Amino acid sequence: MAECAFLIVRCALAGSQYHGLAEVGARMAPGDRLELLREPENRHDPAAVRVLWQGRQIGYLPRALNPPLAAALDAGIALHARVSALRLAATPWERVELAVYAPL
Repeated sequence: MAECAFLIVRCALAGSQYHGLAEVGARMAPGDRLELLREPENRHDPAAVRVLWQGRQIGYLPRALNPPLAAALDAGIALHARVSALRLAATPWERVELAVYAPL
């Protein structure tokens, strides 16, 4: 059965240079499902949303997008994401683009 969801935002993956993207990036593909987890105890951003691929943290949603998405996750809305593009870019924050979806 097809998944029913609507696109909320497309964005670059933040912080990937500090997490596991270097080890798993070559195995990722557009369309791969990503897990979004709230991280309210994050000392840099209490609205932080962690991004995982196959259970491994690869980065975060960009800080500028966090408040409404964190509020949705805190309210129990089952947001999810997918890899929408992979690029061979010199800068880590341009390598992975993800799309965040909410259920219909």
